[in-house]
Amino acid sequence: MVDAVVVETHPVPTRSTVSWPAIVAGGVVAAALTLMLLALGAGLGFSVVSPWSGPPDISTTAAATVGGVYMAVTAVMSSAVGGYITGRLRSGWAQAPLDEVHFRDTAHGVVCWAFATVMGAALLASAATIVSGGAASRTDPSAGQATADPTAAVLDRLFRPDYGALLGGTGQRAAGVFAGGRDLANDREVARRMLLNFDQRSRTELAGEDRQYLAQMVAARTGLEPGAAEQRVAAVEADMKAKLDAARQAAAHLSFWLVASLLMGAVAAGLTAAEGGAARDGRS
Repeated sequence: MVDAVVVETHPVPTRSTVSWPAIVAGGVVAAALTLMLLALGAGLGFSVVSPWSGPPDISTTAAATVGGVYMAVTAVMSSAVGGYITGRLRSGWAQAPLDEVHFRDTAHGVVCWAFATVMGAALLASAATIVSGGAASRTDPSAGQATADPTAAVLDRLFRPDYGALLGGTGQRAAGVFAGGRDLANDREVARRMLLNFDQRSRTELAGEDRQYLAQMVAARTGLEPGAAEQRVAAVEADMKAKLDAARQAAAHLSFWLVASLLMGAVAAGLTAAEGGAARDGRS
């Protein structure tokens, strides 16, 4: 007795099953919606901040967390809409099994999210290049990089003269604060390099000889007593350390929220693309 075996096969597609027009359409919509939501968030932020009042009572880490949450919500909403549009517009696969159709729809949503992410990153990079180039072209050539020097405010704080000592008739010390030696601009440049070296190496404190030399310059240029000059240098150093630590923590929080928002956006795009494909085929 011979048993008949029936083997059911599915036809192998002769062309790619990727619907690039649908992916591009969904990606463009997702990128546009992301831009709109980011502009809305910026507008809401500017509307609640007044230039005439003091800074809001919120830490840098908390601000980064609020920004990260909004960034995650933006990624989920824009990716969900773009993924659904991709699922509804993709080409049908009438002879494919349902599990394969579900996988292809989900994959289309993820590719749509990836396309929107890469396109958005490229546009932001181009915009940043144009803005930085325009700012550099408007920089005063005689001022060099000092126009955009982030240490300018710190240097002003360090070399702020003690006018009480200068006007209080303290004799030769008050009269010779700005006399002799190198000019003030040269001392500010030396101090700027010390502070930039402190910032770039993320050191916990200035080297002993650097701190002593900086205190001597401050005392010579401001009329402060040596002890007061050392206190001013220590205060500036502590303030820089606090700001660097706050910036590091904020950058870490934003990085974590960026990764989380990207992952949530990919998941949302894949799920909504599968839902859009099911609606296209009448399965939902």
